[in-house]
Amino acid sequence: MPRTPTFIRKAILRSLFLAASALAMTSNAASTIMAPSSRASVFDGGAAPTLLAQDTSLRPADTKPAEQQGAQAQSDDTLESRMSHRFPQKVKVGDLIGLPVLDDNDVTLGRVTQVVRSPEAKIKLIVSYSRWFGWFGRPVGVPIEVVAILAKQIASLDMKTPEYEAAPTWSPASGDHPIAWGETIRIALTRR
Repeated sequence: MPRTPTFIRKAILRSLFLAASALAMTSNAASTIMAPSSRASVFDGGAAPTLLAQDTSLRPADTKPAEQQGAQAQSDDTLESRMSHRFPQKVKVGDLIGLPVLDDNDVTLGRVTQVVRSPEAKIKLIVSYSRWFGWFGRPVGVPIEVVAILAKQIASLDMKTPEYEAAPTWSPASGDHPIAWGETIRIALTRR
């Protein structure tokens, strides 16, 4: 019987290890993780991979006082802190123009028509919001902190559909200044 090439054996062991690791991360009690041996392999007649036990019940408890935990939870609840936890990345303004804005059900709320900066130095996406897939929409100012880029789309994470309906219609007379298409801003990342 011909011998299996080394790179195939390594790939199979790697996939087994990753699958066992993923299974171990999903269990709440003590879990087992397969660790591949350095040289031995099931496929070349060597020893089977070693099983390592991991006890997750012995994790240290959080020792912060309740007042500090409450204050930290309140400070982490701002839109800016939520955005910073979503790994903001640089993007050119021109790349955002025309992208669809989606809600949690992947329904198109509108498309980005413009990116502006308010007098308070806050960045807003101007979205043509409409109930009918973004067609014939009215412009709504959406703070950059409530959205995140999702491939070639923008996901509205912290601003739900009723908030779009209740939002005032944006007008250029509001004092916001358009940002040039070549300028780079930061937008959060997300995935589904």
